[in-house]
Amino acid sequence: MTPRALALLFVPALVATAAVAAPATSPDLAKVQEHLRAVQSMTASFVQTDRNGKTLSGTLSLKQPGKIRFQYEKGVPILIVADGKSLWFLDYQVGQKQRWPIGGSPLGVLLDSSKDISRFAHVNQTADPGVISVEANDPKHPEYGRITLVFERNAAGPAGLVLRGWVALDAQNNRTTIRLSNPKFNVPISDGTFRFNDPVRSGPRK
Repeated sequence: MTPRALALLFVPALVATAAVAAPATSPDLAKVQEHLRAVQSMTASFVQTDRNGKTLSGTLSLKQPGKIRFQYEKGVPILIVADGKSLWFLDYQVGQKQRWPIGGSPLGVLLDSSKDISRFAHVNQTADPGVISVEANDPKHPEYGRITLVFERNAAGPAGLVLRGWVALDAQNNRTTIRLSNPKFNVPISDGTFRFNDPVRSGPRK
């Protein structure tokens, strides 16, 4: 699988609209909501793995509201960035870009802490009491796929939690896993981090 295919694989599941009936909020879900509202910015290293075990790595930067950047390792001509309004997939190798709205998306929970996570997510039971697994999806639109966020109970994190990654599953059951390491919370991040060069305007690399 090419780097482009691997990176693009998990994007649709991240931008799926999720608006389902609100269940009763569990204590763990309330704790996750508290954590999300306490995180105004975050940086971390990530490793992205597809269902075949192919991996890409890079650096994640997040800033409230609405901004996130997946900066892939050197040599991968791809960028995924949300600029506060839209999520962009940018391919500088072929000079292409794709855009999705981020409002209402499951990953949008990380980008808008004012969202009520209980409207579209529930806690999955895990064998490890030190882990909280939260799944978000819209049962009315299975074509949007689903995303499962994994949090570790850790006193060093905001509200006692640390986001360790997520699993995105699209409608074709293609699974992409993001694992985070070395997280840093509420650190200064320039808004310029979420700007990008237009690959269409600059054209494909030769």
